Amino acid sequence: MSLDRPVSPNPYDLLPPVPPFTVTSEDVTDGQPLRDAQVAAHGNTSPQLSWEPGPEGTQSYTVTCFDPDAPTPSGFWHWVLVDLPGDVTSLDGGAGAEGASLPGSAFMCRNDGGAAAFMGAAPPQGDQVHRYFFVVHAVKEPTLGVDADASPAVVSFNLAFKTAGRAILHGTYQH
Repeated sequence: MSLDRPVSPNPYDLLPPVPPFTVTSEDVTDGQPLRDAQVAAHGNTSPQLSWEPGPEGTQSYTVTCFDPDAPTPSGFWHWVLVDLPGDVTSLDGGAGAEGASLPGSAFMCRNDGGAAAFMGAAPPQGDQVHRYFFVVHAVKEPTLGVDADASPAVVSFNLAFKTAGRAILHGTYQH
């Protein structure tokens, strides 16, 4: 496996611009290596996240974790949590566990590993540093209009037309 693949751009810079807002975490420091808890082989635990309320008109949130540096043409989706109520502005660490109790009618779609849960960082050994984008998408509607069988690509497609704002935090990991 080549260690010198070019680094792809921030994938969210390629989408139509929307107002930014802020997301923070007790577990992820922007641009820094992930803690063991967020690594599949160690803790496999979704991080704690807190965000300021989205722009005016926000009615719900979708939370995702995406690795654009995976050795595939489409990256790798680690977490897709949909339809968080608009009054929710934080998630506890571990909220992405399979079968976790979520607020309101929120639910998780399958990640690219096949589970409706958070999947921690697991890049191939010796591969380049991978970036893990934890993104809170403010949604203009009470629901995104997908169900739990939607693929991450379908969720993203719907977000392209329903996003009011986006808050981004990214960590890194190399095995």
